Amino acid sequence: MEFHKCYLDLILIPLSFMISIGYHIWLWHKVQAQPLLTVIGVNAHGRRVWVSTMMKDNEKKNILAVQTIRNIIMGSTLMATTSILLCSGLAAVISSTYSVKKPLNDTIYGAHGEFMVSLKYLTLLVLFLFSFMCHSLSIGFISQVNYLINCPQDSTVVTSTYISELLEKSSTLNAIGNRLFYSALPIVLWIFGPILVFLCSLTMVPVLYNLDFLIGDSKIRKTSEIENEIKCS
Repeated sequence: MEFHKCYLDLILIPLSFMISIGYHIWLWHKVQAQPLLTVIGVNAHGRRVWVSTMMKDNEKKNILAVQTIRNIIMGSTLMATTSILLCSGLAAVISSTYSVKKPLNDTIYGAHGEFMVSLKYLTLLVLFLFSFMCHSLSIGFISQVNYLINCPQDSTVVTSTYISELLEKSSTLNAIGNRLFYSALPIVLWIFGPILVFLCSLTMVPVLYNLDFLIGDSKIRKTSEIENEIKCS
């Protein structure tokens, strides 16, 4: 009888995770194979050009570089703070003896026992905790870029390539932290049943696709021309 209560969770929740993970694996493959067809690849190329430009004209643009990096740090700090605050709240809910599930028992599908409710909140806690960790690491890398970018160009160790790699690591960790934070939305809906989780995962895929890829024939042609110019250079 217990299986009949949770069979929707056993089917729809793993399927929802597979949809989200499968999309991001495919996105990672596209970023590696055709980076300039994705927003991530174009932004990465722009960051490398930006670092090189800032270091070549450091005397005039050093304040601009520091201000830009400071804004990035503020954004990552905000996300890290939000994640750890949510972790604290979820930890308090999990450890509390107050039951929050009783008003929902008759209005949701799927399992809603003590163990399942704890599993839902624990999953949210893990997602927010890893999001906090990624944003914290991102702040650490971008802080190194903040003072290394003002080093003189004649340095043989601190080059624009090295600083670009640090900035890219920071941006990658920031992007992963944001995706983990956003993936918590379907898990929040899991409180109201597994059907909403599945529908939310299906809806997020086309939304993320429109955000992650350059759509349109004109944009694709332009990116193809840019790729040819980069290869030629």
